[in-house]
Amino acid sequence: MPNLGAHVSTAGGLHTAFERAATATCNVVQIFSKNQRQWNAKPLTTSDIDQFRSAHTAWGGGPLIVHDSYLINMASPDDALWERSIAAFQVELERCEQLGVQALVTHPGAHVGAGEEAGLERFGAALRRILDQGSGGTTKILLETTAGQGTCLGHSFEHLARLIELSNGHERVGICFDTCHVLAAGYDFRTPATYAATFAELERLVGLERLQAFHLNDSKGDLGSHLDRHTHIGAGNVGLEGFRLIMNDPRFAHIPMVLETPKEPDETADQKNLQTLRDLREQSPA
Repeated sequence: MPNLGAHVSTAGGLHTAFERAATATCNVVQIFSKNQRQWNAKPLTTSDIDQFRSAHTAWGGGPLIVHDSYLINMASPDDALWERSIAAFQVELERCEQLGVQALVTHPGAHVGAGEEAGLERFGAALRRILDQGSGGTTKILLETTAGQGTCLGHSFEHLARLIELSNGHERVGICFDTCHVLAAGYDFRTPATYAATFAELERLVGLERLQAFHLNDSKGDLGSHLDRHTHIGAGNVGLEGFRLIMNDPRFAHIPMVLETPKEPDETADQKNLQTLRDLREQSPA
């Protein structure tokens, strides 16, 4: 299964991610390239980069994804936070380029009371600046679907389409489909009929060629709950059928898919969740 993996820890150095990935039977790796709850990042050394790239090759050279810092909000109406977020995101992109990472996943930010269109315009302006400056080389920027909690943007396919439009349709901009978030945002994909309708809507508004990663997470919240709470595959309101439909869709056979499910009750959690997904792929849809 070349396109399945998990978000893994980098405790002990970025290169250690691949040891954990191998243990969990990952073919794809997602990491934070720095502390996700801090603004500052110690610059990568030549040794850091060489160790990471060597470990990546030794692991098998599979797809790499980085998730950006939770502090970044490029939709903020506050000028100081907006500028700081842009600068931090550019650092994230530069680190991806140094490490040979193909894609950087980001949440489309929160408008914090300014209104959805104002927030989208703000995020779009940040994207244009970043892309015009060429930050991160060819690293893809993947806008993650969100659950719609609070004033967060990205909970509708219309939001994603608008952000792509505001980026002038730049080829580096794609999307990451988070199963927990999409369900919580109100899109059903748990039956063949609702699955077909949801992805037809995504194709109509965004285009499936923009879909370049999945986060596979079951959801503690039900359809339309706007609750961003992940749980193990098959243990939540997505249920096995929703994942079975994704796993057997030939359109997505080579798109990187990453778990962000809980690491409890023990270190085998990722491996068990990945095996559940692999077992679903071997079955026919109900």
